[in-house]
Amino acid sequence: MNILLELLVVTLKVLWAFVQAAGRWLVRPREKSVAGKLCLVTGAGGSLGRLFALELARRRAVLVLWDINSQSNEETAELVRAVYRDIQAGDAEKQASEAAIRGAVVEEEVTPCRNLEVYTYTCDVGRRESVYQCAEQVRREVGDVFLLLNNAGVVSGHHLLECPDELIERTMMVNCHAHFWTTKAFLPKMLDMNHGHIVTVASSLGLFSTAGVEDYCASKFGAVGFHESLSHEIKAAEKDGVKTTLVCPYLVDAGMFRGCRIRKEIEPFLPPLKPDYCVKQAIRAILTDQPMICTPRLMYLVTCMKSILPFEAVVCMYRFLGADKCMYPFIAQRKQATNNNEVKNGI
Repeated sequence: MNILLELLVVTLKVLWAFVQAAGRWLVRPREKSVAGKLCLVTGAGGSLGRLFALELARRRAVLVLWDINSQSNEETAELVRAVYRDIQAGDAEKQASEAAIRGAVVEEEVTPCRNLEVYTYTCDVGRRESVYQCAEQVRREVGDVFLLLNNAGVVSGHHLLECPDELIERTMMVNCHAHFWTTKAFLPKMLDMNHGHIVTVASSLGLFSTAGVEDYCASKFGAVGFHESLSHEIKAAEKDGVKTTLVCPYLVDAGMFRGCRIRKEIEPFLPPLKPDYCVKQAIRAILTDQPMICTPRLMYLVTCMKSILPFEAVVCMYRFLGADKCMYPFIAQRKQATNNNEVKNGI
């Protein structure tokens, strides 16, 4: 094809992409169904992981929950089972009502939907051996995963020069390297079937950075880079049935960065996100096959400005917003808590 003609076609496709994006703003896309499909959530024992699991459970997904903490993972599973019981009770009541309307005789009780199950596995996603072992168990005991939601994450909470090397390595392993292991475990079957969805829960700190959390920012930048490259690879393989979604929320009020503060005059306009709101926005994006979601939308503008402004201009903006040292109170609290624990334990 003549290169000028090809350039024209590409230009039209780019313009059409803008039209489609605008259309999504005006008309809410319909969510795809995950009812009866196997969805795996890593870090399911944590605050956001638990909320992700519950939102998927309400949509009748069959859930596999991974977490390094078996107790909190089981607590999430119990909450999921409660959601399933409510669904089954609602189904039974609906069937009974329909039967009564038809004049049918209902003997004892209406059989509820019985295919809703939740499976828990204790898995350290930072260790590839643990990931591959658990993945094989899931395939053998439950089946093939349709939706992989990589949510597990950790933060060291130390300035770089005060942070032990093993904590830096742990942050990189859990927040970044784990995405390689989980994806390698489950993507092949998705590609074979041309059916599946991979979700990367990153952070706004994977798009722009701040002081004091170098290891966390590096790990999230790595997760974003991994996800973007993976998305291009799937597109290049022409596997249009395998979708990807990148989730980059602003600071979430879930305890992970407790104490983090921007400038007090600005904070009312950009408060920490409520976990429920963050997860519901992310789930909606996932189930409408949205490639990326930043919450709130202001994060798109911040990312764009960071890309085009001179570095010193970015520094000036950070200082005005109080974002340059927003993590310092959080780090100070973590350090104080560590010192108190050492004193308490007689160290």
